[in-house]
Amino acid sequence: MSEAQALWNQLAAAANLPLSDSQQQQLSRYLDLLEQANQRMNLTRITDRAAAEIQHIGDSLTLLPHLPTNASNIADVGSGGGVPGLPLAIARPDCRITLIESTKKKANFLSETAAQLNLTNVTVVPDRAEDVGQSPLRETFDIAIARAVAELVWLAEWCLPLVKTGGAMLAMKGARATAELPAATRAAKLLGAAEPTVHPVSLPGADHHVIIEMRKQRPTDRRYPRPPTLAKAKPLA
Repeated sequence: MSEAQALWNQLAAAANLPLSDSQQQQLSRYLDLLEQANQRMNLTRITDRAAAEIQHIGDSLTLLPHLPTNASNIADVGSGGGVPGLPLAIARPDCRITLIESTKKKANFLSETAAQLNLTNVTVVPDRAEDVGQSPLRETFDIAIARAVAELVWLAEWCLPLVKTGGAMLAMKGARATAELPAATRAAKLLGAAEPTVHPVSLPGADHHVIIEMRKQRPTDRRYPRPPTLAKAKPLA
């Protein structure tokens, strides 16, 4: 077993989810496909394989302890190259993962990759999160996740309308999270969520990584999310 696979097992074990050999192979195969596609389009700035094993797969798996233990419906907002949604779909085959990605080339990559990995629990929605949040998918998800997409105040507006009352948004953030929290806390209140909870993340070589949890307490006002033309450069807080 490689060092990376040992780390993946350790992270999954924190959620009482042992990874099978088949799942380990799927995770490695996903990185192969991501690396190949990245030569044709800009999917990730991480091109070193060892770094990708930690910063893509390992980082994604740090979400596992924060997901419901039962089969759940999860939205990955601004999925890009598929992190964290695709690794989570591999680690949690009982969950339905919806990858929301507005860039057509990236959405096509996600669909093709899910098919090549035989991930029947993955759906790709090639739309903006603002539009999905006003679609029939509004408030149908147990969890909405996002990584490296935008400031926390914007993530709250895009993610929380997707989540059912009682569900949560999980945002993967770095060192800037502390500065972003005050505005996001005010936005969370407007959007029907509790005050954010900060969960530190332990990952080799990844200082200051945290998961920001916003628990949905009541339905979100139908005014949110705002259309991009109305919201442009005007965060809620």
